[in-house]
Amino acid sequence: MKRELEPFWVSGFTDGEGTFYVGINKNTEMTAGFQVLPEFRIVQHEKDIKLLYKLKSFFGCGVVRKNHDTRYEVRIRKIEHLAKIIIPFFIKHPLQTQKKHDFLKFRKVVLLIEKGEHLTRDGIDKILSIAKKMNRKEKLRTIENFKNKFG
Repeated sequence: MKRELEPFWVSGFTDGEGTFYVGINKNTEMTAGFQVLPEFRIVQHEKDIKLLYKLKSFFGCGVVRKNHDTRYEVRIRKIEHLAKIIIPFFIKHPLQTQKKHDFLKFRKVVLLIEKGEHLTRDGIDKILSIAKKMNRKEKLRTIENFKNKFG
């Protein structure tokens, strides 16, 4: 059976269009008072929605959903899928841009979650410390404001 997408193409496309993101939300129902939501996603205009379905099929997991207006995304959030499919894929087919640094930080967060560290305040602090170094610089200010507001 021939794959529709080639692994190194997927890696290269992710370099340009993908995001490794760690959301941290205050949630009093969670053991440590916070919910940690790591996710891998690729956003495209609706005219390229078929590509998002091909990526979902390629990885064998995730959802394709509306992101905003005419943009859609393939999003993978399940820790098991991130740990067993996404992370090994990008270890085997490394990213070539600065995004590889976000990926390596993302990997650390997923490993901490697998160990259950997101269930302790110390673990949340470790995850927050890693997450604030990821992605865009303006996010840094948001995380610092978050930490100052919620301690």
